[in-house]
Amino acid sequence: MQSIKNHAKAQLQAGGLALGMGLRQARTVDIAQIAKTSGFDWLFIDMEHNSMDIDTAAQICAGALVGGITPIIRVPGHEAFHATRLLDTGAMGIVVPHVSTAEQATHVANMCRFPPAGGRSIPGMLPQVGFEALPIADVVRAINDEILVVAMIETGEGLQNVEAIAAVPGIDVLLVGTTDLAADLGITGQLGHERIGDAIDAVCAACARHGKVPGVGGVYDEALMRAYVQKGARFILSGSDLAFLMAGAKSRSKMLRSIPLDTEQDQALERAAS
Repeated sequence: MQSIKNHAKAQLQAGGLALGMGLRQARTVDIAQIAKTSGFDWLFIDMEHNSMDIDTAAQICAGALVGGITPIIRVPGHEAFHATRLLDTGAMGIVVPHVSTAEQATHVANMCRFPPAGGRSIPGMLPQVGFEALPIADVVRAINDEILVVAMIETGEGLQNVEAIAAVPGIDVLLVGTTDLAADLGITGQLGHERIGDAIDAVCAACARHGKVPGVGGVYDEALMRAYVQKGARFILSGSDLAFLMAGAKSRSKMLRSIPLDTEQDQALERAAS
């Protein structure tokens, strides 16, 4: 059976980092190859803080499947249809925001996998297996094995319940959403605060006890990223297409503005022209 492998999941299973590139501006399928060539393992297709429509997200997922990079969708809420429609059109993972209780985590895990591992409805032919007409039991098993289900820990309540959330079968990754977590803890914008470091320690410890993978998103200061990876975070949202575009554009304009101009030559040209 032709089965598209989850490259991000393979990286994690091998003990490495799985690096994600966030999509805010990209709307064409070539972003999959761009991200892959740039060294990323997965696309963070953000449908929580983004105006991207479902069809565009599905097109990018299809491009990513054949481009060797894992398409992962952050859905806007806990309703099952947000996740299942994109899983049916090629997503290999779902990130669910604001998972604060074990009950919510159980719902998330259930909606993302087919029976017997969950309650997801079984569609027809799927892009993850090249649209081949295959024995449904084989497809269900293969897809269930490759999907990544990611619960975001980004509230004080979620942090308090992290042990119970990590214990939920079917949750693969606990992703600390540092920006929202800091705000909920009353330390908005202080992503290097001791309480954020402690939160990442708590998530990493819970994941270690329950065989899950810890991750971090929202931190783009290089020193902090290094520190949090060294604490144990492995599933890393590394930055967004917009941030990378802005950084590259600013660097280029700054370089060009810094070039000394030959004012004498300019004056000579002006005299010749007059």
